[in-house]
Amino acid sequence: MSFTPIFPGSINAAGRPATLGVMGGGQLGRMFVHAAQRLGYFTAVLDPDKASPAGRVSHHHIATDYGFKPGLRQLSLLCDAITTEFENVPAGSLLALAANRPMAPGAAAVAIAQNRIEEKAHFTASAGVAGVTCAPYAVIETAEQLEAVAAELLPGILKTARLGYDGKGQVRVKDAAELAAAWARLKQVPCVLEKLLPLKAECSVIVARGWDGAITGFAPQFNVHVDGILAVTAAYEGNLPPALARRARTATESIANHIGYVGVLCVEFFVVDDGTADGALVVNEMAPRPHNSGHYTLDACDVSQFDLQVHTMAGLPLPQPRQHSPAIMLNLLGDVWLDAAGQPRAPDWQAVLALPGAHLHLYGKLEARPGRKMGHLTLTGADTAAVKAVARQAAALLSLPGLDALE
Repeated sequence: MSFTPIFPGSINAAGRPATLGVMGGGQLGRMFVHAAQRLGYFTAVLDPDKASPAGRVSHHHIATDYGFKPGLRQLSLLCDAITTEFENVPAGSLLALAANRPMAPGAAAVAIAQNRIEEKAHFTASAGVAGVTCAPYAVIETAEQLEAVAAELLPGILKTARLGYDGKGQVRVKDAAELAAAWARLKQVPCVLEKLLPLKAECSVIVARGWDGAITGFAPQFNVHVDGILAVTAAYEGNLPPALARRARTATESIANHIGYVGVLCVEFFVVDDGTADGALVVNEMAPRPHNSGHYTLDACDVSQFDLQVHTMAGLPLPQPRQHSPAIMLNLLGDVWLDAAGQPRAPDWQAVLALPGAHLHLYGKLEARPGRKMGHLTLTGADTAAVKAVARQAAALLSLPGLDALE
C-alpha cells in the first residue's frame, strides 16, 4: 500500500502541526503520546474519561464515547493518521475514521483480534506456515454445538469470543456437565472451548509492519501470568531456547503478513510439553497494538515498541531495535497500594528507587483497585544474574508474585 509519510514537526495541508491520533486514553495511549511528542508531533486522544492517563498529557483530548459521531469527526479533522490503544473499539468507529484518515492498524485486522472465533481461523490459516498450531478447540454458539463437543477437548478452558482480557471471560471446565454450566453462567454468548494443555511456559513476540510491508521487531519475551494477568516479563539472552524463539518470531511475522497488517502487533504463545527438550509452540492470541510484555523496551532498547508504533502509522523508516541491557519487567497492579485488609497504603518507593537499574513507570491513574494496572517497574543491568538479583529485591519490597518461574 502506498503511503505519503507524515514527517516529524511538519505542518499539514490545513496549516496545522502534523497530528497523530489515538483511540483510547489508557497507559498504552499515554506512552504512545509521549513517543509521538518526542518526535515533534502534536497528538489527539479520544476517550470518554476526562481524567484518562493519555488524555491528560495530549495536546487534544476529545472526551466522548468511542461511537459518538461528532467526536469521531473531530478526531478526523484534527489528525493526519490515527491508531488505537486497545482492540475493543467499535468496528464501525474504525471504519468511519478510515474513510477519511489513514488507520494503523486497519479495522479488518482489529476485528480479527476482537473475536476469538475469527482469530483462531486466522491463526490456522497463517501461523501454520511456520509449523506453529492453535490449541485444539471447538466453537460453541448454539446448544447443538455444545452437545457435539468432542470428549478429547476436556478438560478445557471456555472463553467468550468477545471482550475477554486479563483472564476475564474464561472458565476452566473438567467435563461436559461443567462445560454446560459454565456456558450458562456466561449467558450462552458465543464462546471457544480450548483443550487444556500441559504448559511449560508462555512467551510473546512484538513486531512492527509498515505500509510498504517492511517488518521489524524484538526478540521473544518470556512471560509469567498470575490469575490471568501478566506479572513478569523476562527479556534477556537465554530466556527461551534459541530454536523455539526463532519459530515464534517467524510465526508472528507470518501472522502479520497474512493480513497485510500495518502497525505494532503482539502475538502470545504457549510453550507446551510435548516430550521434547524445547517443547512445542501453540499460538494463543494476538493484540493489534503495543503490549504489556513490551514495556521493557522503553528502558532496555534504543527503540521502544511505542517508537515503532509512531513510525509505522506515520510512514517513517522502521529501524531494527537493539537491546542494550538485559531486563525484567514487573507489573504493578492496584494491590501494591493496598494492605492485607484492603486499606490504602503507600508503597516504599524510596527503597525501590534506590535499587540499581530500577525504572519506575506510573500511569497517572487516580484510583488503585485490585487487579488494575497502575504502572510497571523495569530492572536493567550489566548481566542477567544481576538483573534477577535486583528484581528479587524489588519483588520482596512490593510483595509481587511470579519471579519463582524464572529460576
